[in-house]
Amino acid sequence: MPRYARAAVPLLGAVALTAALASPAAAATVNRTTVEGETYRLSLTAPDTAAAAGSNVTVTGSGYNPDQGVYVSLCAIPAGVDTANPATWNNKPTPCLGGQDEAGTTGASHWINTDWYWLSPNNSSPYTEAAGRGAFSVQIHVKAKLSDTVTCGQGGVKCAIVTRADHYDSGDRKYDVYVPVTFQ
Repeated sequence: MPRYARAAVPLLGAVALTAALASPAAAATVNRTTVEGETYRLSLTAPDTAAAAGSNVTVTGSGYNPDQGVYVSLCAIPAGVDTANPATWNNKPTPCLGGQDEAGTTGASHWINTDWYWLSPNNSSPYTEAAGRGAFSVQIHVKAKLSDTVTCGQGGVKCAIVTRADHYDSGDRKYDVYVPVTFQ
């Protein structure tokens, strides 16, 4: 029996982002439910298409454990990970645009945490809490080129906007949630 089960996936295909339109278009929402009954939701609200050079997108999440910090970023989907099957989410999403970016210099990732957000005021913020669960809404900058050698959509590289456990528990895959993204 797989450890994780998907609660709902309104959109299974890749989501395209657009910088050309000023108003947000349809958003993709991915829900993840663990055996323990916790639900992690990452929803991406962004325009329909984006130039590979980049654009800013708003990412919202809810149902997170407020005691566990997460990073929100654009990452390459690891080999063996099927974004439609949480039972395969066993490898850390990497590389990610901006890396951990604890200094907040790139705008490509955001650190959400309840206790230490003040250490990195340029790119971190606390969870908002409702019914004991953590929620967030942040903007990150996404672009197709993750590094000098990794570009989304080239050489078989597929990418997603993800949450993953922060550097205090980077081996914990329970907080991985993927919203696939394509660039044009």
